[in-house]
Amino acid sequence: MKAFEYASPRTEREVLELLSADRGHTEILAGGTDLIGLMKKMIVKPDRVVSLNRVDSLKTIDANSTAVHVGAMVTLEDLADNPICEFYPAIRQAIGEMASQQLRAQGTVGGELCQRPRCWFFRDKRGLLAERGRAVEEGDNRFHAIFGNRGLAKFSAPSRLAPALIALDARVRILGPNPGDETLMPLEVFYRTPKSEREREHTLEPNQFVSQVILPHPEGRVSASYEVRHGMGPEYPLVAAAASVLVTGGIVREARIALGQVAPTPWISREAIDAIVGLPINYETAEAAGQAAVSVASPLSHNEYKVQLAKVAVKRALLKAAGLETGGLS
Repeated sequence: MKAFEYASPRTEREVLELLSADRGHTEILAGGTDLIGLMKKMIVKPDRVVSLNRVDSLKTIDANSTAVHVGAMVTLEDLADNPICEFYPAIRQAIGEMASQQLRAQGTVGGELCQRPRCWFFRDKRGLLAERGRAVEEGDNRFHAIFGNRGLAKFSAPSRLAPALIALDARVRILGPNPGDETLMPLEVFYRTPKSEREREHTLEPNQFVSQVILPHPEGRVSASYEVRHGMGPEYPLVAAAASVLVTGGIVREARIALGQVAPTPWISREAIDAIVGLPINYETAEAAGQAAVSVASPLSHNEYKVQLAKVAVKRALLKAAGLETGGLS
């Protein structure tokens, strides 16, 4: 690990004063569950690490008449345990699927959303785009993207919480680059597919940071998350899906469906949404929505199995949101 300066500010303003406008010079430390490993492997080599651990304003969960504001340094465990999550079951389910107690207790909301890809080419120092995509195309791409992979980026967005938050229409509050600068944006817009090694997987500039996640009140919507995993261990899921739906008179009036682990960004399935709106949620319509979701998939040479898993994940997220049994193996 490269020697670095460690900074521990107490306020959001102090955080911004310590960040650099030059990418790679400074890195934000949240729970440390991802950054420390990247630094040990010399994949990131910051001159300064800015810890958010003493910034108390980032550790609160507050609700008002229109939204719930979740600080970026709230731990995943504290968020799942908060009574407010009774109204957002997709969040509680997504965190509950994380089999690592250490990850839930130490990982933070902001850190989980901003973690770097699990792509083994990236983690083997071959670049975020893995040699302009050639390493992935020619190598072991079992866990890579099946959507949005036509360009150079072929990794799968790693966040397990982002699909649920996107399905719930969450926004993020971003501070910087200057003190007093504040941006609110939909979480789905926060993520991007990088086109060069100079870009990252999100829109944050190096002297900005996520301070809050803002959740609108559910207003009668029901939600659920569903992961397809190897087993009950701490490994990341193969595919995940989250759904939030407004049902009145037995008919879906509005829906948001997002998938995880399938594209360089959390993937909103417009096809699945169009397939379920205007219909009741039952086994047949949920199956049709899953089939619609994968109609635009473009699997790589070794990950076609993820197409079927994505179909199943969408189907079961919808059934789970509607309070129905998720069914058997298909």
